[in-house]
Amino acid sequence: MNFLSRLFGGHSQSDQPDIPFGRFSDAYKSDEQQQAIDRSLEAFEQGDSLEAYRAFFYYLLDVEAKHPNIQWEEKDGVLHFELLQGSQRITGVASQEKLKVESRVARANDLNVGFMRRLMEANFHLKFSRFALDEENNLCIVFDTRTADGSPLKILHAIRELAIHADKQDDLLLGEFAQALSPAGDRQLEAVSEAEKETKYQYVCNAIKAVFAEMDKGKPDPNTYPGTYAYLFLALAFRLDYLVKPEGFMMDLLERVYAAYFSKNNLTPQVKLQQMRREFQTLLERPKEAFFTEMYRTQSTFGANPAVPHGTVASFIDGELANMEWPLQQGHDVLAMAIPQYIAGFILFHQAPPKPDRAFLHLFFQITESSYFRDLGFDIPYTDLDGRLQKVEILKAIKKLTDQFRKQYPRLKPEVQGLNFGSPTLFAKSYLQMIKGLDVTKEEGD
Repeated sequence: MNFLSRLFGGHSQSDQPDIPFGRFSDAYKSDEQQQAIDRSLEAFEQGDSLEAYRAFFYYLLDVEAKHPNIQWEEKDGVLHFELLQGSQRITGVASQEKLKVESRVARANDLNVGFMRRLMEANFHLKFSRFALDEENNLCIVFDTRTADGSPLKILHAIRELAIHADKQDDLLLGEFAQALSPAGDRQLEAVSEAEKETKYQYVCNAIKAVFAEMDKGKPDPNTYPGTYAYLFLALAFRLDYLVKPEGFMMDLLERVYAAYFSKNNLTPQVKLQQMRREFQTLLERPKEAFFTEMYRTQSTFGANPAVPHGTVASFIDGELANMEWPLQQGHDVLAMAIPQYIAGFILFHQAPPKPDRAFLHLFFQITESSYFRDLGFDIPYTDLDGRLQKVEILKAIKKLTDQFRKQYPRLKPEVQGLNFGSPTLFAKSYLQMIKGLDVTKEEGD
């Protein structure tokens, strides 16, 4: 059971579904792992490259995973290793002379000009690795270097780039060029139950339709207030990414929604709003079967989100929360609620905040999307069946989290007296203000 799953629920752990949420992050390394990367750098400087790489591989371990994400062994003075990144298995060898890493993305049944052009363009943007065809027409992504030039920091960036691109491109290429490409070997997928797929599919469809319906009301006019409705679409994208944890096409589409609004071009906010709506319409029209094929679980070694301090989280909350005032004053509760949902989703999508911040943001979604969590099988007592907030249960959950982190973060004292239970929207605003005020200073020595 993952980090967040262990923290929540009123019953025993075994009573709660083991369903992960949000994108994987490798930012949460233990003190032992931080020491391992220091040892790796020292060993490399002293010329012991294999010892440097052994310490480096330990640094890459996901110590909270049920199964190891990376394995290695030494044979005749050569290190053989493999690591997992989403649906991809990354393999490599390292000797005193050279290091090579590769992943098979797909098998080319036909050398289609379309995907070959796509990958040539991708190679132009890659800094360390490159896409290539092997002798068996397997489409691979490869990185190699002389060991003398392969410092641990260099190979960290190189393998990260290779792994993330391999995992992202396999679903996209196999979906778009189905006639020319087929899977290359066994993909590293963990099955998801049909019931979970159905619940997530219905949630996605209903959430998109609800946003469309709000926009179609025209109160206020989207052409006059496009920025207000942009929060609605962006909050939806981030919320679906975190709660549904999609792969492949849907994950890429949600990233395009974000890019459509924030891209620097000459398009007006009104046009960008329509672009975002069209992307969601595409998702709505996609066959259920296509959605189901991308519902699976994976294990990863690298995350794309940078670690940020609490101050960054607090500044972002402070800067965005003020935008709630106008829709609140005008009685547009749905539009006002989109802003705290956008804030929470943005942080979880783009950043790796301190663990207490991440856990409290997860609780935010458990409270504001409690019916969805219940549909997935979680015991969620934070609202009743009519959506009314349950103050006692929410305060108990906050205390449970505080106690969970108290040893490592002794100054963690959420100001629950400032929470406003008058409505879900007012609660969401006050809850993020509570997160903003957290003191996540670590105990000295941790």
